[in-house]
Amino acid sequence: MNDVTLPSYIQFLQQKSSYPHACDKISLVQTHISFVLLAGEHVYKWKKPVDFGFLNFSTLEKRKYYCEQELLLNRRLCPALYEEMVSVTRAGTGFCLNGGGEVVEYGIRMTRMPEKQMMGQVMARGELTTAHLDEIIDQLVPFYEGAAGDDAIKEFGKATSVAVNVLENFEQTECFVGQGAIDRAQFNAIKQYSQEFLSYKALFQTRIDAGKIRDCHGDMHSANICLTDPTCIFDCIEFNNRFRYTDVAADVAFLAMDLDFHGESELSKYFIESFAAKSKDPGMMKVLNFYKCYRSYVRAKIALFTANDPTVDEKISASCIEQAKKHFILAERYASA
Repeated sequence: MNDVTLPSYIQFLQQKSSYPHACDKISLVQTHISFVLLAGEHVYKWKKPVDFGFLNFSTLEKRKYYCEQELLLNRRLCPALYEEMVSVTRAGTGFCLNGGGEVVEYGIRMTRMPEKQMMGQVMARGELTTAHLDEIIDQLVPFYEGAAGDDAIKEFGKATSVAVNVLENFEQTECFVGQGAIDRAQFNAIKQYSQEFLSYKALFQTRIDAGKIRDCHGDMHSANICLTDPTCIFDCIEFNNRFRYTDVAADVAFLAMDLDFHGESELSKYFIESFAAKSKDPGMMKVLNFYKCYRSYVRAKIALFTANDPTVDEKISASCIEQAKKHFILAERYASA
């Protein structure tokens, strides 16, 4: 990666001397919206000054607010992981972490989790079991039962509200059609399926009446789960309420889709059937495939956004395009099921 393309404060934070604690090695991981620095026993996450419409981190004030929201919302499921808000300040011609000068950027500090126990790595080693999924379910069932679900939140379960999120994806990705990740036939097939399903307004109302529209996690897939004791489900959506105010089925569909994506279809089936039984929600099966399709498309879109980020190097960009291609194929599979 070419450091010239990185913000100067991120270059500063890539130096061991920038931290008040020991750092044997500092690693930078990027997403389409964040710079994440792995530094010793801590993780520092900084928001990129981007505006995608559905997400707006364009000003320092907004980034500070959403850092505060990230701490508040993620402490619902893993309070010990999210430590505090931090800042980078001016120090003469340089910078200082949590200094007393002018604030250049706000971020959050987290406890670093053991990488070998990240769900993705456990899955890659072929070590993921039904016991792991049971632990996740045992956390999720009471979480959803206790999550807010007032009348204002219920509105987000209506077909017209769900359509805003689903159809937005097609608007934001049509410019990528024919560029290697998705072709026109795939795009049209997935869009047509989604539009047809959204016409079943009574089905969405049934989910509202069942009390299944809650203040959920919003981004629950294997990269955001660490199989520690207790299991840690982190990095929920803090930047847009309409992605988090959703059907519980949409939330768990994300993880079920991710298991399918990684070739763990039997574990995916077990996860959904066990969750439906323990949460006494058999009705979720009627909307599950639709939400799996939606979630797979979201992952593809995010991969394309990351691939087209100018601060991301060519190797990562190519990898993201390949991931997007696979997620589009999976979305099409759900659409034709």
